Formats: sequence, C-alpha cells, structure tokens
Amino acid sequence: MSHKLQSDAGIKIKWDCMSDSLAEQVNIRIGGDQLPDAFMGVGFSNYDLSRYGDDGTFIDLTPEYMPNLSKILEENPGIRSAITMSDGCIYGLPAGEKMGTAGIGKEEDNSIYTIPQFSMINKAWLDDLGLAVPKTLDELHTALKAFADNDMSAKYYKNPKGSTIPMSTGFDQWCWGQNIFYAGFGFTNWPNDVINDLVLTDDKKTEFVCATDKYRKAVTYFHDWFAEGLIDQEMFSQSDTQLIAKCSQGYVGVSTWWYIEELMGDYAKDYVFLPVLDGPDGTHNVTVRTGGGTNSGNLSITKECKSPANLLKFYDMWYDPEIVMQLQYGPIDTYFTKKDENGIWLSIIDIERLTDLNDFWMPYVDSTVTYPVDCVFTSDELETIDQYKTDFENTVSEKEGLWIKEGGPTDEEWESYISSLKENCGMEELLKVYQDAYDRYAGGGSAE
Repeated sequence: MSHKLQSDAGIKIKWDCMSDSLAEQVNIRIGGDQLPDAFMGVGFSNYDLSRYGDDGTFIDLTPEYMPNLSKILEENPGIRSAITMSDGCIYGLPAGEKMGTAGIGKEEDNSIYTIPQFSMINKAWLDDLGLAVPKTLDELHTALKAFADNDMSAKYYKNPKGSTIPMSTGFDQWCWGQNIFYAGFGFTNWPNDVINDLVLTDDKKTEFVCATDKYRKAVTYFHDWFAEGLIDQEMFSQSDTQLIAKCSQGYVGVSTWWYIEELMGDYAKDYVFLPVLDGPDGTHNVTVRTGGGTNSGNLSITKECKSPANLLKFYDMWYDPEIVMQLQYGPIDTYFTKKDENGIWLSIIDIERLTDLNDFWMPYVDSTVTYPVDCVFTSDELETIDQYKTDFENTVSEKEGLWIKEGGPTDEEWESYISSLKENCGMEELLKVYQDAYDRYAGGGSAE
C-alpha cells in the first residue's frame, strides 16, 4: 500500500529501518547532525519534540498541506491540543485510535481500553468441584486452592500429573496483568500512557495509589496467595506468549486477557468471565483508563528536508480513514470484515469485546473519572517528568514485586519506601506537574 501512496503523491521514499537499539541510533543521528529528511514511528515524547523543536532540529508541521489531517483536527480540537507544544508549534504528527461503545449503539461511549483486563475462570472445573463462580477475593482463594488440591488440569483434561496452575498472569502488564484483582482493595493500577499508578480522584486531585494504605494492604494480601503456590511463580518473568501456551494447553484455572477465546484456545468454551471481586471489606472499585490516547511522535520532519510540502502531502493520505485502518490492521477482510448502517467498518472481535465491556464490566464501575492522556506540559514540566518518571516507576515496580514474592512491607519498610518516593523519586514534584497540567486542561488553558 505504501508504494501506491507514494505513486499517488508523486514521490519516492527511501526507507532506512532502525529496528535495533532505536533510541540509541536516533540519538547518534541527531547528536552527530546526520539527519534524515524525517523520522517516522520513533515515538518521540513531548519532551523530545519540544527540545528538538526549540533547537531547530524539527520543523513546525502545522498542517496547511494536509486536508485529511486538518479535517480530523477541526473535528477533534482535543487532538490538536495534544500535539501542539508550549510554543504553539506542531513538531510531530499524531497517532491514535478511537473505538468505544457508541460504535455498537450505546448511549455511553466508553473506550474499548476502559478496562483492559478481562479476568476469566474455568467454570467446568468449578462445576466439577461443586463450587459457584466467586464473587469475592476470599471465594476466589477457596476456588484456587480447590483447583490445586484436586490437580484439575490432570483430573479434568488428563494432562500430566501436577500440571495445574491455579492462577497465572503477567506482572503489571497491559491486558494480562494481575491488576484487575486489586479492585477489591479500592483501585486498579494498570499500566497507562501518562505515568504508572497515577489516578485522578473524584474531586479532581492527582494521587499515586502506590503510596496509599489500600495499596499496601493489597500487596500484603496477595503475597499469601503467591506463598501458597496459588499464583504462578513465573508471573514476574513470563512473556505473553508463554502465558498463552500454558492457558491453551488447559493448565490454568484463572487468568486475564483481552478476551477469552484468544487466550484459552480450544478450552475457551469451559471459561466464563470472573466478575470484579469484592475485597475483605466487602467492596470494590475499578479505576478505569482513558482511551489509547493520542501521541505526537508519528512523523517528525527535520531541517534537512528539502521538500516538506511533498512529504506532508504523501503522509496526509495516511489520515484517510480507510487507508489508516488498513495500514494499522491489514487489508479489508483481514481484520475489519463489514460495515454498519452508518458506513463504519466493524471487526467481529471488537464488536464482541465492546458488547462485553458495556454489558458485563461497566456495571461494576462506580466512577469513570480518570487522568486524561492528552494533557500538554510546559518545557519545565517536561524536564521534571524526564528527571523523575523512570526512577519513580522503577522503584514502585521493584517494591511491588518484592512484597508479593517475599512478603511485607513492615512498618519500617513502608516508611522507607514512602521516604524514597518523596526524597529520591520526586513524587511531590510529579504530583504538582500532573495537577497543574490537568487544571489547565480542565480549564481550557494552554501551557506557557
């Protein structure tokens, strides 16, 4: 398809792929002033775009030569805001995706990403053991122990003795992590596009759940499951491919994924959704996500480009809906299979997932307040994020994994952890940055 688009635009592009050590190669190119005409799909952050725009490496791409993109920006001013830097310039073209329950005729338009993890349980095993589908974490614990004690993979599917894995997920992974089970403690900390563990409270204040008492209670609780062998001991190291292999062979009783069929394969008919489970205090709370968001690192044109207008004319075709649909998912009839009455292309898989999201999962959600992924940050704010974000996320992840595996935290460990987040990882500074950016976003202000 790319060759046809080049022909239609009357240009020829020489592609130079940099698949290995991408960030390092890009830094060498820019640092050594060995610039291509443009960078595509590198995924520059707003910080990178502001920096390289300020020093003249990247040129302003305000889309006067791009009727398709201009139409999108006119109809979606939030996208324009998300890709416009604090100096008023656009240094990277947007990439994003919008798919929600309005697309299946629902009044509330909840993004398909609102709840990324659908949890599931082997109901055939439950029926064989005379157990109901759990409604609480404690009931799930009982079921997992029964799966293990009765070696249900061997008993029910005739797999090798001892092959049963009561519950298997990844650790803090997108659609296949353990995070949905934290809802019984008042939050879900799935990875997000802003900074992990940040939430917006109902009164519109930023908070890191990883510094709250409910978070401490959650990791303490699930350590017991891990210590009892009810949670896969490989959850911290396995890949999604390894998880699929285990599930598709009938070894796993409970897991999480985008939807059941892809994970469980031939055994999918034996599984049902596991509801959002109440915790020890009898309540639950799902912290929902926003959509996939808009990033502005899709295409950046450098000062070396002799004909930006022609390149933008070519790239504008990528913003034609049916073309970008096929570039993203493959030719028509590969993923998207038919149109609805409004002429919108539909995927059978996503129709089913949106229906499940709306009918099964959203009734468990009390509040849909969430931190928006398209806030724009000032140069100073981006410096603060760049300084602290990685260390903050790494520290939180390291301690979360440690406490689930080895137990804790003790009072002393918890106090040391909070002190480290504040003194070494810039927690207060990050909270202020995200709060200020949100306040501008909510008030319609701009980053100065």
